[in-house]
Parts: sequence; C-alpha cells; structure tokens
Amino acid sequence: MDKALIKKWTPSPLTLILLGLIAYLWFRPPAKVSDENVVPPAWQVTLPDGRTLTSDALKGKVVLVNFWATWCPYCRKEKPVIDEFWQDTRGRGFEVVSISVDDPPEKIAAWMQDKGYAFMAAPTNASVAAAFGPVASVPTSFIVDADGHIRHKIAGQVHYPRLESLVTPLLKRPAP
Repeated sequence: MDKALIKKWTPSPLTLILLGLIAYLWFRPPAKVSDENVVPPAWQVTLPDGRTLTSDALKGKVVLVNFWATWCPYCRKEKPVIDEFWQDTRGRGFEVVSISVDDPPEKIAAWMQDKGYAFMAAPTNASVAAAFGPVASVPTSFIVDADGHIRHKIAGQVHYPRLESLVTPLLKRPAP
C-alpha cells in the first residue's frame, strides 16, 4: 500500500479526540439512581412571576425536583419526557419543580414559554442547596414523597419508564 495514501487517511490526534468526545456524549452512560431516605430542611424558591413556592406547599404531592441548565443538552433532551410524565400523572398528585443552576428568572421564564412547558421552574438559591446538597452535574433529579422525604436521587438524564417505576409506587391514587 502506498505510504502517501496511508498518511492521507490517518486521522490527526485532534480528530481522534473529537471523535472520542462525540462518542462519549452520544453514548453517555445511563443515569445512576440511588435510594435515599432523607428529610431535608424546608426550602423555597421564587418563581419567575414573583410567587414564592415553599416545600411545605408541596406536602401531599410527589415531587420531582429537577436541577438543570438551559445550555445542557441532556437537560434539553429530558424536558419533553418530564413534561409528558407530568401531564400524565399530575392529576394523581405529581408535581415538578425544575431548578435552574445558573440562569436568571427572566431567561428561565422565556425558555420555558418558548418550549411550551407549564410545570414550575425557578433559579436555585441557598435554601435549595441546603435541602438537596451540592449538585455536581446536570441533570440531577430528586424524587420527594408526599411527606416531604427525599426518596430517590437520579444523577443523569431521566426517561419515562424510570420515572414511572420510581414515582408511580409513591402516588396515592391509582391510574384511571
């Protein structure tokens, strides 16, 4: 075989690194789910419209607290799934609070409206950090039961079947 032809088709180290990065991002390992049994301190967020949402106001509901960012591709990929699951189960006592790790209220409101999502979203704050601890990467989600206890932590992207298996047993009313 001709050495010039081999050299022509040999990828550069930069090309190999980029291909490896693309492969990692495309075939990212599945989310890690851990069982928790933590009673967090009370927390609250200010929604983009100025209303205050407290953890006490959510008692009696099963809540997905989802940490995300508008720049995160996995967050963008999981939002339609979260919305579909919320639409299907909110009548049974399920709620979503999406906590942006770095966006201001105006950007959160505009992004949610642009995408057509109606579940609650707010920026993070010190009380949220105290309740859920440091969030090392996004997306990260917590499932809080009707009594306000953190039952599960999902480090990574959520999928409908995973939400179904983790949330449905915590809902009080059976599916119609």
